[in-house]
Amino acid sequence: MSEPNPQGPFSAPVGDLLGKPVPRLEAQEKVTGRAVYTDDMTLPGMLHGALLGSPHPHARILSYDTSRARAMPGVRAVLTAEDLPDHNVGSVIKDQPLLARGKVRYAGEPVAAVAAVDLPTARRALEAIDIRYEPLAPVLDTEEALKEGAPVIHEQRDAYFSLQADSPARAATPNAASYIRLTEGSPEEVWKRCDVVVEDVYETPAQQHVYLEPCSTLAAVDRDSGKITLYTSTQSVFRAQAITAEALGLPMSKIRVIAPRVGGGFGGKTEMTNQPITAALARAAGAPVKMTLSRTDDMLMMKSRHASRIHMRTGTTRDGMLLARQVRLVFDTGAYADDGPFVASLGSYFARGPYRIPHVDVECWAVYTNRLRAGAFRGFGNPQIHFASEVQIDQLAEKLGLDPFEFRLRNALETGERWLGGAPVESGTLRACLERAREASNWAQRREQLAPAPGKRRGLGVAAVAHTSGLLGSSATVRLNEDGTLTVNTGAVDIGQGSDTALTQCAAAVLGLPLEHIDYSGPDTDVSPYDWCTGGTRTTFTVGRVVVQACEQLRQQLFDHASEMLGHPAQDLELRPGGIVGIRGQPGTGVSFGAIAGRALYFKGGPLVATSRWLFPPIPIGTGGTSAQGMPSMGNGFFVFAAQVAEVEVDELTGQVELLQAWSVHDVGRAINPAAVEGQIQGGFVQGLGLALTEELLWKDGHLLNPSMSSYKVPGSRDVPVAIHPLLLEHPAGEGPFGAKGVAEVSLVGVAPAICNAIRNATGAHVTRLPATGERVLRALLAREEAASKV
Repeated sequence: MSEPNPQGPFSAPVGDLLGKPVPRLEAQEKVTGRAVYTDDMTLPGMLHGALLGSPHPHARILSYDTSRARAMPGVRAVLTAEDLPDHNVGSVIKDQPLLARGKVRYAGEPVAAVAAVDLPTARRALEAIDIRYEPLAPVLDTEEALKEGAPVIHEQRDAYFSLQADSPARAATPNAASYIRLTEGSPEEVWKRCDVVVEDVYETPAQQHVYLEPCSTLAAVDRDSGKITLYTSTQSVFRAQAITAEALGLPMSKIRVIAPRVGGGFGGKTEMTNQPITAALARAAGAPVKMTLSRTDDMLMMKSRHASRIHMRTGTTRDGMLLARQVRLVFDTGAYADDGPFVASLGSYFARGPYRIPHVDVECWAVYTNRLRAGAFRGFGNPQIHFASEVQIDQLAEKLGLDPFEFRLRNALETGERWLGGAPVESGTLRACLERAREASNWAQRREQLAPAPGKRRGLGVAAVAHTSGLLGSSATVRLNEDGTLTVNTGAVDIGQGSDTALTQCAAAVLGLPLEHIDYSGPDTDVSPYDWCTGGTRTTFTVGRVVVQACEQLRQQLFDHASEMLGHPAQDLELRPGGIVGIRGQPGTGVSFGAIAGRALYFKGGPLVATSRWLFPPIPIGTGGTSAQGMPSMGNGFFVFAAQVAEVEVDELTGQVELLQAWSVHDVGRAINPAAVEGQIQGGFVQGLGLALTEELLWKDGHLLNPSMSSYKVPGSRDVPVAIHPLLLEHPAGEGPFGAKGVAEVSLVGVAPAICNAIRNATGAHVTRLPATGERVLRALLAREEAASKV
């Protein structure tokens, strides 16, 4: 790990593009409607695919009869698990078949697939498929699933290939996908030294990703080579390639994946969506097949955020120093593990919060249930644990008679201290974020002068936030063209966050080129260098790093040529804006990138090409006195910090909560493109607002009740205040390009606790379950009034 450095490990930028709010590279094509998404694409002879979902949350499959569907005019392929290789997939535990095999584990699980000449025909064919089931008792609650004697969802769990470390607790619990235990200090002995203790249970819901573009894939098979080309809405062309190859039993060299424009992901498109089954249909039909899920099918069949139940107890000294914390964290990973064990790892990792707490005991489960599988979602387990932690921090501050900001500032981790597990905090800027949020929101004065309308109460709440930036491996290649322009090639997928523009700005800042002289190539597994995924707050941080490193290598090649051409040693040379290498202190001298490229291509040395690769160094867990069980090493360890403040108004009659305004302060290290950073912060806040107040997937008897946008409420324009103030602090440090840090996920993490703390400040009502709907807030208000009447 690097020491904090004003520039990080990189040289100073050339020109003025770094830190400028330049327009998105793709802005014009998007606003004019010319952007091409997967569902916009067609190929000659293309068929349309559709999936049949299970009507049961838990059942054995007794038999299939597809004869009527196969006989229908226009139907070209019908597939069940019996027509596919018996290969399971999964990022941690290989527990998921391509189509349900032997039994179904959630209502909506795909059991059959059809390709036909048009979508109506494909859907009629699905209705003609007859599948006989033997219903089984479903397990719909995590606590019930953990009990001895509960129906077992995966009888072959212990036979699956798994990266999850086993433990006696997991081995003895058949429905446990993962079990983690982290302890530091002497958590059993310290409670008697605590002067104030708060203990409570907190619950968060399953949240739907609601990406604008549902999952969509177009698959075509080359008749001569058998190679499959997939055009797909994905967060990783390389993960889509690997999963499809594994599911179909093919070498990866026979799978090509291309990402056109992608209409959002938020984690929901990191692992398998509909790529493998669309490829299987194309092979079976002998024709291209496009499958775009309807919004309802996407909500029923794909995945969600992990619902959680958190039992937390925290103790302090009477002077407001945190002393001990005990956490039992249970994630509902649904029918399949997917990224659940990794989500549980991150939730455990942040269970102490961004605070100095010497005695900690964390127990975490990821539990199988007969609900929709849960997977990666913006924040990756951190919004759940932050909700519990930050609400409890406010409860403690109230008992201690301390201002919520003051209490957090007393206990905030600083640079040089250690995270839970032993990782170093290299740029501990939480204090700076808190102080800026307190100042910007005019905290003390605003809290004293809140003036509600009749029948309304207003309150102000805060949350301190930490997350990580960077994860796994990336690579980039840059090539100087003959005319001195530049081609940049990475495997990173821009899913709408503006990374193509930010990465192009990074290259421009190293070489001093204007944006119009840089061509950024889209992700294609046949030609792009490897990138793991767009996720984990990593694209600008990790991919930006390798783009900058590759450009710095190219710069050295330019200097080597220019040194001979100008007759001066390389150390006397400098880059000048516009693609010029000149002699330092001699403004009239210089040679263009085009001239250098021509010399290299035709006279000496060959093409000017550079490649860089990097893997974020894994951080071993268990150093510094931590006992760790079932916890993998974390490859994402550069901590980023934020502070979020919310002002709300609560209707005393209905309990309805309105967000009036918000302040979101983030240390972004170095803002590559401030407009894009501010957009990320505002967008993350709105998504967090949904988690806080309106969004919740609801089930009855194992069936999803609200799989549509008419019954699943996301914040609309009338729910979102104009005044969401994004405030950027720039403390460059670490391995990111020019000291940049990630902001994509941390912008969501603290929203729900900030809002719930504001509700408590306004009304005294204590909300421990999300979303804080009007009904729940009203119940909390009535409970408080009832308790007060008994005093």
